[in-house]
Parts: sequence; C-alpha cells; structure tokens
Amino acid sequence: MAISTTNSTAQSVLDKYSLNKTSATGDGSGSDTKKTSQLGKDEFLKLMVAQMNNQNPLEPQGNGEFIAQLAQFSTVEGITNLNTSVSSILSGSQSSQALQASTLVGRKVIVDTDKVKVDTSADFKGALNLTASSSNVWVNVYDTAGSQVNRINLGQQTSGLVNFTWDGTDANGNKLGAGTYRFEAQASIDGKTEAMKTSLPANVDSVTLGQNGGEMTLNLAGVGSIGISKVQAVGQ
Repeated sequence: MAISTTNSTAQSVLDKYSLNKTSATGDGSGSDTKKTSQLGKDEFLKLMVAQMNNQNPLEPQGNGEFIAQLAQFSTVEGITNLNTSVSSILSGSQSSQALQASTLVGRKVIVDTDKVKVDTSADFKGALNLTASSSNVWVNVYDTAGSQVNRINLGQQTSGLVNFTWDGTDANGNKLGAGTYRFEAQASIDGKTEAMKTSLPANVDSVTLGQNGGEMTLNLAGVGSIGISKVQAVGQ
C-alpha cells in the first residue's frame, strides 16, 4: 500500500521551515547569501495540513492531538500579534518623549530640592511645604561653601504651600554673584523647630530619552538628573 506515514511527511515539512534554520543560496557571483527561515503561523498551518493529508487512514490522528495543534497555532499567532503591538507602543512612546524633550530644554521646572543654580540679577522665587500652622517660618540661604548668607523671615503662616522670594543679596544688602545656593526652610511648631521641604525652580540644561520605554531624565542646573515624573510644574 503506497501510503506515507504522518511522521515522515511532517518531519520533511518541519525540516523545511525549522526554527532558526540557515540555508545558503548562490547569486552567481561566487558569494553566498545566508537566509534564515522561521516557523511562523503560515508555516505552522502548512505543517498541520500536511499531517492531516498524509495521515495513515488505519491510524488517523486523534481529536486530542488535533485540538492541541490548533491551540499551538493560536499561541503562535497570538505571540506574533503581541510582539507587533508592543513594538508599536514602544515606537510611539519614544516619539512622544522626543517631542517632550524638544519643548523642555531651556525652560524651568519646579521640583522638590533644596539647592539650585540661581541668577541673582533677578528675584528668586521658591516655595516650602508647611506641614502645620506655625507662629514663625523662615528660610536660610547658604552659598556653595556652606556659609549662611541670608535669612528670609516669613513670620506666622498657616499649613500648606508657602511662597518666598530672595532678592539675591546677603544679610547686609550686598548683591551676591550667580551660582548654586541651598535653601533651608524651617518652622516653629509646638515650640519645636522643624525642617520643611522646599520646591524650587531649576533650569533644564538637557534631556536624556528613556531606553526601551524607560522614563525620560531631565538634567537640571545645580540639581543633577531627575526623572520627569518628579516634576511638579513647568515654568517659562
């Protein structure tokens, strides 16, 4: 009886479309070009049809095996579609990041920090987060050497965001040079002096795009690198 078996025919198809199989083809110029054939959903379907057409009628393929092959085919197709979707999402994310980067460089952003680069030729405006109402709130200003150069008295304040302004002078009213300064916010609460967090404006010098969908990083003057998710607001 000239009937081929399922295993021999299926194996021949599988060999033709095997995963990561490399074959060499000549182009007539003496050089060989290597091509890789992968077992995708089309090849998988061809393999399954070949098995059905060449199965032994005396020992036909069981329903369980057929259903298992259909499930494998569905899995292969699903993985292919998922890879395509993920690639599209990553591409869109990178394009969005590039657009954001082009609009942020040279602008100021508000971040939680205690030191920034300050241009003392104009008033510097910052804010502190007062956790509770206080009878006396103040901000100490320090230069790069760690010396206190001024103190900004804010008096009595209620809890919440409290704004402050520094005119760029020392305690004697002398104008100081531009540079990196540290701001230490403190408040008297229930007879104790407590430190408060400050939110300060910093200039965006450059932007580093995230890799493989990662977060974009901003490089801020006098602050360093921070993730864009830590930005509270964007200024001019």
